[in-house]
Amino acid sequence: MGISMARDGMQFGSSNPPPPARLIGLGFVVLAVVAVVLTSYYTVPAESEGVVLRFGRFTGTVSSGLHFKIPLGVDQVQVVPVKRQLKQEFGFGSPGATNPWQATPRSEWNDEKSMVTGDLNAALVEWVVQYRIEQPENYLFKVRHADATLRDASESVMREVVGDRIVDEVITVGRQEIEVEALRKLQDLASEYEMGIKIDQVQLKNVNPPERVQASFNEVNQAQQERERAINIANGEYNKAVPRARGEADQRISAAEGYAQKRVNEAEGDVAAFSAMLAEYIKAPEVTRRRLYLETMAEVLPRVRSKVVLDQDAAGGLLPLLNLDGAQGLSAGGNR
Repeated sequence: MGISMARDGMQFGSSNPPPPARLIGLGFVVLAVVAVVLTSYYTVPAESEGVVLRFGRFTGTVSSGLHFKIPLGVDQVQVVPVKRQLKQEFGFGSPGATNPWQATPRSEWNDEKSMVTGDLNAALVEWVVQYRIEQPENYLFKVRHADATLRDASESVMREVVGDRIVDEVITVGRQEIEVEALRKLQDLASEYEMGIKIDQVQLKNVNPPERVQASFNEVNQAQQERERAINIANGEYNKAVPRARGEADQRISAAEGYAQKRVNEAEGDVAAFSAMLAEYIKAPEVTRRRLYLETMAEVLPRVRSKVVLDQDAAGGLLPLLNLDGAQGLSAGGNR
């Protein structure tokens, strides 16, 4: 009977575990439920998109907001900031950067910005690339470390563009052309590599010659500016003098042409008058001769100040007694 009770006690113990084991099992169940609940939803920020992976394979993208997924690691979501403008800095670095690929360590800045121009001169070029993630799938899976690839491509493109120009163009007048060409070539590379990135802007910051030749370059630059200023002043004087001279020349030409036309008209008028007078003379020579004599006297006599009228018969006796020299002097003085 004692043996039977012992067996019954053993059977009772095996079918009813002690309370601590039951609590442990219940805890595992609760933890599993909590894990399922916590891993069954996710939130995508407003400026991002979520890339959903199921068993590591891409299944699609979701917009910002609250979403649900298969829990326990079956679905994984990578958040990509597609609406944020990112930037990479070369040759320098801004403090407080949130993008890990925005700048390299300070020890690499000098190597990044040191370049050789097309005329074999050295230049220190600092620039910024601003870009956006346009295709999250390509950004994550087409290229390994797309941001690092973009940094390498940016440096390669900028060295190529700078190497095609002389140092004066790089430092002074050719900055905008360099930015435009670098943007075009960098976007072509990003599209060819399928990085899923859109280049918004390539902007040159500080472009200077090396520090050892900075003073000499400043002197050359100042001399070039003075030369340009002198050329501008000379062009201004030229633009003033040449139109004035051309105006005076046109005025004199117009006056000469007017005088020539006047003389031609006068000559033609004299010819016409002479021809008319000749015709009248042919018709009546005596009358015309007398009329010409009278008209000439009417024109000449009013200009004479002293007049002596003599009879034809008395002219031989009185003429030697007149003081004609004084009359001529008075006439000459009056004409003056």
